[in-house]
Amino acid sequence: VQLQASGGGLVQAGGSLRLSCAVSGTVFSIDDMAWYRQAPGKERELVAAIPRGGNTDYPDSVRGRFSISRDNAKNLVTLQMNRLKPEDTAVYYCKADVRSSRNPSYERSYWGQGTLVTVSS
Repeated sequence: VQLQASGGGLVQAGGSLRLSCAVSGTVFSIDDMAWYRQAPGKERELVAAIPRGGNTDYPDSVRGRFSISRDNAKNLVTLQMNRLKPEDTAVYYCKADVRSSRNPSYERSYWGQGTLVTVSS
């Protein structure tokens, strides 16, 4: 199982970016999917989460600006980021809780490689 994230880049404050993360490999099912971020010198933090049922969750720092969605048929999770601020600058990681078709009874978390988002003031 592999997660491939894309869509990061440089944007001015107030702008928008859209991140995508595709899950590939021997996937039987995907439960929770989420985006985290890690800024220099800081711990990794949750940015948005979406279970298979679709009830999203956001911290106060991004609620109303970020929106997570998923396409279960394509094993894809996206993060739409609007009204970006310099403090949103970080490496963004996608995470998925996956049951592999090789062992559907066992679920584990997989992480993408990270994509850098830089917001200039």
